[in-house]
Amino acid sequence: MTDGTSTRYVFITGGVVSSLGKGLASAALAAVLQARGYRVRLRKLDPYLNVDPGTMSPTQHGEVFVTDDGAETDLDLGHYERFTGLPATRADNITTGRIYQDIIAKERRGDYLGATIQVIPHVTNAIKAFVLDGNDAFDFVLVEIGGTVGDIEGLPFFEAIRQLGQEMPRGATLFMHLTLLPYIPSAGELKTKPTQHSVKELRSIGIQPDILLCRCDRPIPEEERRKLGLFCNVRESAVIEARDVDSIYDVPLSYRAAGLDREVLAHFGIAPEEEPRLDKWRTISERVRNPEGEVSIAIVGKYTGLKDAYKSLSEALTHGGIANRVRVNLEWIESEVFEREDPAPFLEGIHGILVPGGFGQRGAEGKIRAARYARERRIPYFGICFGMQMAVIEAARSLAGIDAANSTEFGETREPVVGLLTEWLKGNELERRAQAGDLGGTMRLGAYGATLREGTRIAEIYGDTEISERHRHRYEVNMAYRERLEAAGLCFSGTSPDGLLPETVEHVGHPWFIGVQFHPELKSRPFEPHPLFRSFVAAAIEQSRLV
Repeated sequence: MTDGTSTRYVFITGGVVSSLGKGLASAALAAVLQARGYRVRLRKLDPYLNVDPGTMSPTQHGEVFVTDDGAETDLDLGHYERFTGLPATRADNITTGRIYQDIIAKERRGDYLGATIQVIPHVTNAIKAFVLDGNDAFDFVLVEIGGTVGDIEGLPFFEAIRQLGQEMPRGATLFMHLTLLPYIPSAGELKTKPTQHSVKELRSIGIQPDILLCRCDRPIPEEERRKLGLFCNVRESAVIEARDVDSIYDVPLSYRAAGLDREVLAHFGIAPEEEPRLDKWRTISERVRNPEGEVSIAIVGKYTGLKDAYKSLSEALTHGGIANRVRVNLEWIESEVFEREDPAPFLEGIHGILVPGGFGQRGAEGKIRAARYARERRIPYFGICFGMQMAVIEAARSLAGIDAANSTEFGETREPVVGLLTEWLKGNELERRAQAGDLGGTMRLGAYGATLREGTRIAEIYGDTEISERHRHRYEVNMAYRERLEAAGLCFSGTSPDGLLPETVEHVGHPWFIGVQFHPELKSRPFEPHPLFRSFVAAAIEQSRLV
């Protein structure tokens, strides 16, 4: 839908504390606007100096989300895709590091004709150009600014959006500020002062919020709503309650009930012609709220202390549960524990084991033991990226008699069952990588095709033999060991189209034991659960009937 006017911009900022959920708020608002028939685009501005999050520790930044075109991006782009169903690209996320990298490259070439390069106007102009680029086909562009107002690294971004608010036609921009209303038990009330201070900080840099989206764990009393409107200089109707909900898939419905979309449209002078079509969200909410059963899945990883490190993974498992009408209970287990202790007590009563991606030697032997436990006990096993590699090493040691099987990622080994990926085809071009090369942006990244062997379990799950999935890895299973491993019962069920790179493996005769070199969790949606997660959860249901 479009009414013939120009694109409208919604800038989402955060205050009081970090991790309030700006990405989720942006995605949920986009979903409700979509349900009204509008064409929506989501973009993320990240103030940190890294060029991208690719070399950042998951324990600091959470997962790295990968797009089809090979960009390593912020995890919020995963929310954007899951809530809107629209694939993100590298043009939807930018960092301070990338902006400065581009500006310095231009300066070295002489593009600025001898000008002194400054934050204003050069950095802010680059940010504005990024925000405005390629939006003609959209009714609304939602732009999330990472971090919290007051962060020093965020100042150029706030200045850039302030300038946009002045430069664009009147009525073309909206500033929405997400804050926290903490409840103080001893006082017995929600406190508005942190939000007042946050808005004061935002106004001090020239931005007046049009909407306050207030995170809270209980209803906002009328007096507090009136006070926020008065002291923050916004209409009372623009103080929107963002109350805690049971599931993130309740958020679009919650925002709709609180009137967020109506307030956004009113700001732009749009009178809605009809109510948003949210039936599919109600169906998802009902399935999450009232499952017909439950299963327990163990995630054996090395970053389990921060659940955001596996955000897309946990959501994909939820989608698998939605598809099978069950609740998926996740048991997070640090893989290093299995290097010291018997896995059995930790995995007793578990209906499925998933070993996710990761990097480095820490916890690797524990993941190998988890794969062995699943194989020997005939428990459904799903190995993703590193999890596939560890399952192959386990099979090489336990079944193929290759006792010294290991990965060159951990150092020199005389049996390199897993080794550095040095070259591969990307389209018609040959990509090459070296051991001593840069770490950032040098992996096999983005969407690549794979060919599945007819008659295999994974081909049956996909219902096709030609697939495309997103990758993010630097090491590969060594195809020189394929014949010995297949003779031991490990089937190489999928390869790259040229047959040179392994993409999937599975144990013949096992109820459900699949390893994939790619990351299927990145393409799963609540309305379109990924077939592998749908099938894995179904296998866990069967396992639960045997326990």
